[in-house]
Amino acid sequence: MDGVIVGAALVREGKLLAQQRAWPPHHAGQWELPGGRVEQGETEAFALARECQEELDVVVVIGDRVGPEVPLPGGKVLRVYVAALLSPGDEPRAVEHTALRWVGPDELDVLDWLPADRDLLPALHEVLG
Repeated sequence: MDGVIVGAALVREGKLLAQQRAWPPHHAGQWELPGGRVEQGETEAFALARECQEELDVVVVIGDRVGPEVPLPGGKVLRVYVAALLSPGDEPRAVEHTALRWVGPDELDVLDWLPADRDLLPALHEVLG
């Protein structure tokens, strides 16, 4: 599992949750999907649920994989999964990020995404489509 980064395509009412990075400085202000590293002994789904709990303070249900595996620097790969709030009334909050934003299909291509997330835009459009 070494080198796997998981991301959540967290969808609610036809919109996707994006979070704005606070760091590192060269990526501050750019947008990304919630997620993070798969730790030793974790499944990808468990790691993603843990990351959403840590970054957004919400409990999520993990669904199917979305789009292609995206190669990342250092030999890592990004794998994205559809996710939904366990309790639809919960409101995610930006624990580690500058801002959160629910974006519709018309706004997806406008945000300044991190390069890896930008590669997934066609697949994310399908999820929202």
